[in-house]
Amino acid sequence: MLEELVTNLEGLFQDYDFSSLPQKKQTEEKKPRIRPIQRNQMILHPIEVDRLIPEYHEARAIWEITGSLDLSCYYDHVDAVEGGAGAPAFDPRLLVSLWVYSYSKGISSSREIARLSKYDPAYQWLTGMRPVGYHTLADFRSAHKDSLRQLFVEILAILTSEGLVTMERVMHDGTRIKASAGRDTFRGEKRLHEYIAQAEAQVKAMEEACEEEMAPRIRKARERAVRERKERLSHALGELEKIKSQKRSTQTRVSITDPECRIMGQSDGGYAPAYNVQLSTDAHEKAIIAVSVSQSSADQTLCAPAMDRIEETTGRLPEKLVVDGGFTTRNAILAAERRGIDLIGSLPDTAAIRINAFREEKIAEAFYPEHFLFDPERNVYICPEEKILAHRGRSIHPGKTTYRYQGKECKNCPSKPSCCPHAAKGRFISRIENDPIVEAFIAKMKTDEAKAIYRQRGEVAEFPNAWIKEKLGLRQFHMRGLLKAEMEALWASITYNIKLWIRLCWKPRLEITG
Repeated sequence: MLEELVTNLEGLFQDYDFSSLPQKKQTEEKKPRIRPIQRNQMILHPIEVDRLIPEYHEARAIWEITGSLDLSCYYDHVDAVEGGAGAPAFDPRLLVSLWVYSYSKGISSSREIARLSKYDPAYQWLTGMRPVGYHTLADFRSAHKDSLRQLFVEILAILTSEGLVTMERVMHDGTRIKASAGRDTFRGEKRLHEYIAQAEAQVKAMEEACEEEMAPRIRKARERAVRERKERLSHALGELEKIKSQKRSTQTRVSITDPECRIMGQSDGGYAPAYNVQLSTDAHEKAIIAVSVSQSSADQTLCAPAMDRIEETTGRLPEKLVVDGGFTTRNAILAAERRGIDLIGSLPDTAAIRINAFREEKIAEAFYPEHFLFDPERNVYICPEEKILAHRGRSIHPGKTTYRYQGKECKNCPSKPSCCPHAAKGRFISRIENDPIVEAFIAKMKTDEAKAIYRQRGEVAEFPNAWIKEKLGLRQFHMRGLLKAEMEALWASITYNIKLWIRLCWKPRLEITG
């Protein structure tokens, strides 16, 4: 205001000296006062452990359900006892809860769990602010297979009591999970023998070495490492012999890291060391009711073992078992009939395979088997050239009988180049008669009811496979060997079922009680 007045006066009184008028004082610039952040200090901070996580946190649900389980099979292996020497052991209930919670978050590393237990609120709540070492966690996960399977059965019993498992309709499927081994770890028989000889030489050198050359502790560690390597190589050689003894096996090498894994096809079209994880899922709420791990890359022989595993886990068999074409074989149909199970599946269509085989043999379409006439009275086939193919024998296999027929006059037949160009003894044709049980199954699968049930298979059977891989992060096993791979699959399945219980039972009850 004053400055504006002075400006106006200067215009009116140009000859007047205005320097004597009072001027506005310059204000001094002031710095803001901020609280400093001091991280290079230690503070005492009281914590109410039970308030680290909210009431609706799933760690509380996991702790609740593990508290309702009978963990005596784990407590029986605790060496520390009241009145005895040594430090007290960690509660098996805590270790089970830690692993289940970790798998639910996609964490399967014992070192990562040990690190998180030092600062993560959920882990601090579970442990009561007392971190657990990674050795303890790793040893607990890989030990007590029978106890772990019993744990799976008990959780399944809880789901059944809550009405989440009915056993009316069970869907079964398999998925390949990569092993803890690289493709570059596979070796042939010759190289394995060389490695074993080197290991034996190392053992002998260690025994002959002077004790003064190294400290006793280092010496024992090296001896153990060499001994374990030799045992692993011997195991690999044994697995290779097992592979060679199998029919139709083309694998000639075995991994020296995980000898029990096998090369299997993957969903991306490639091949990798893996295990075949088999999951049986109840269709009512998609609970996993049975788990197994196989070395077989094909599913054809795994349907009957899946039925046995379901009965072993649940104590009974399902009313209906739905499988895809990979499991549906005549053996599986007969096995289901013996057990009183209504099997729903799809017998693979071999027509395309047969046509490709005929084309490779350069057989003309006019001479495909459907153009041969069968005479049941004489038990012979008549070819398009009206020549006879006589019966030459039969072979009986589970679920079918195969009859073989061979032509007698093919050598001088003008159509031989189109009918059997590479058959020196004449054209062969086979006729298959299915077992009545198999025929009944084929007729059943043509009904609308069976087709409708089969269409539901994908969304039920494949859901837990996708969940375990995507949500739990189990795309590759962390433990090696068939036994430990099955244990890790059990841990993932237990976590899956507990998450199902939390979503369908625990959270709704919590909302009702407020």
